Amino acid sequence: MSTLKNKVQLIGNVGNAPETKTLESGRKVANFSLATNEFYKNSEGEKVQNTQWHTIVAWGKIAGIVEKYVGKGKEVAIEGKLTSRSYETEAGEKRYVTEVVADEILLLGTKDNGNAE
Repeated sequence: MSTLKNKVQLIGNVGNAPETKTLESGRKVANFSLATNEFYKNSEGEKVQNTQWHTIVAWGKIAGIVEKYVGKGKEVAIEGKLTSRSYETEAGEKRYVTEVVADEILLLGTKDNGNAE
């Protein structure tokens, strides 16, 4: 068990167009949401879909890949680590954020993102 780490693996669809910024240092960062779906049958035997939304942060080369190839609706696989942080709003309220920092990204689906023209 000593080899277990903070590791997250997700396969889902990008929920919004990724926002990519280049910092003063020249390093890139990309942020986007990822939807994962789970299906199960409820007590009446009806199929139910449960969608979870995840905030993804990618840095450096991975942010460049996200900027160039990832768009809304694109199916991707993400491997990374779970991080939590807090900040204070201008109104003085403390906010807590949990994100997945991507170490790897795999582009899934078709080249044209499944959009037939």
